[in-house]
Amino acid sequence: MLKLTNTLTGKKEEFEPLHDKEVGMYTCGPTVYNFAHIGNLRSYVFADVLRRSLEWEGFKVKQIINITDVGHLTGDSDESGEDKMVKALKREGKPQTKEAMREIADFYFEKFKEDITKLNIELPEKFPFATDHIDDYIKLIEILLEKGFAYKISDGIYFDTSKFPEYGKLGNIKLEAEDQTQSRVGVNTEKKNFRDFSLWKFGENGWVSPWGKGFPGWHIECSAMAMKYLGETFDIHTGGIDHIPTHHNNEIAQSESATGKPLARYWLHNAHVITDGAKMAKSEDNFIQLNTLIERGIHPLAYRYWLQQARYNSPINFTWEAVEAAQVGFKRLVQQFANLAIQSPSPSDVGRLEEYRAKFKDFTEDDLNTPEALALIWELLRDESVIDSDKRNLILDFDKVLGLNIQNTNFPTENIGVKDLPEEIQQMISERGEARKNKDFQKSDKLREKIISAGYSVEDKPAGPEIYKI
Repeated sequence: MLKLTNTLTGKKEEFEPLHDKEVGMYTCGPTVYNFAHIGNLRSYVFADVLRRSLEWEGFKVKQIINITDVGHLTGDSDESGEDKMVKALKREGKPQTKEAMREIADFYFEKFKEDITKLNIELPEKFPFATDHIDDYIKLIEILLEKGFAYKISDGIYFDTSKFPEYGKLGNIKLEAEDQTQSRVGVNTEKKNFRDFSLWKFGENGWVSPWGKGFPGWHIECSAMAMKYLGETFDIHTGGIDHIPTHHNNEIAQSESATGKPLARYWLHNAHVITDGAKMAKSEDNFIQLNTLIERGIHPLAYRYWLQQARYNSPINFTWEAVEAAQVGFKRLVQQFANLAIQSPSPSDVGRLEEYRAKFKDFTEDDLNTPEALALIWELLRDESVIDSDKRNLILDFDKVLGLNIQNTNFPTENIGVKDLPEEIQQMISERGEARKNKDFQKSDKLREKIISAGYSVEDKPAGPEIYKI
């Protein structure tokens, strides 16, 4: 049974879907005002492994990843910074119009899609854009006003957090006493409570609403789009841990106040990618794009491999040395897989194969334990009791979850002539050739493992073996 750490309860829980073998999953998507950085991309690698795990378990997954192209302030709150899309317009010297904003959004959305494709992330059923759902926000805000959960002040419509006693239940965020005392001494003195948040901000360049022209708040966008495509209650909501204190608690408060139902049953959050002791962030100017890795010779899937060496909900510290080391390991994995014979002379013990499948299932069902799952693949590759063809089939099956595309990933290599190899490697190549000629495949396989351990891969060709440096 798949067990997941639910931020809502703070516990690891058995996953039970609302509908048999069908899962609704909402993943907080990017704000498309700039290129995504590799810290952002961890959220989508994590959500992809979760989705693949569910599919491997036999579930049909309907995943939605929203695209924010308005309403997200640089301070992630209603009280600080400007709209990130407006910031992008200023940065790129474009007029502050809805048309120019959409042009910016479309450009960075395509770049985001290119990045996740390079990382072998399955595309969701839909990427809904925030600006395409203005009517949905208006309808949801009208419900909140009618039920007394929202109020109007001079700069917009706000949600009244005092009307939702469970506010902060996600992650057990406590409402501190000073929060209440600051209700009328903060930046916006008209707010009833310090934590009240914007549902609609007035502005002449915005969209027409019953209350005046303006823009939706970032939080109302996710609630409306999630419920539109997945229903008032769905199975899983994912995002980064930075979404817990404000964004996701606000989503819960406004959604559950409007419907009287839970928004999502399982809330899962990935930890940050850390660099120089701080989370990677565009605002801190310490972010690295995926293309920067590629320019440094790092394969995108080597970065995915590196991420999976840690639990999704544990911080992971980025250094070039760590990622380069992961690439060496991933490259070796790909090449060892390529060296596995497609057909083998005799079958493996069926019980041994089932043992590996059971272990992999246990690891993935234990809150997506990818580090142990990767270690199991290496254990399998070293296991002389399992024949090559069975190793291939097991690894391909496991890769349906890990998404490393092991079978189709290639690294540029140069064939090394046997005479240019170290003498001990030449000797092993010669002995292996004799063993293959004598159909002593057990000895041949052992010699190949020794050659690989020494840092070389062997590909058998009609004209003779081709040797590559790993």
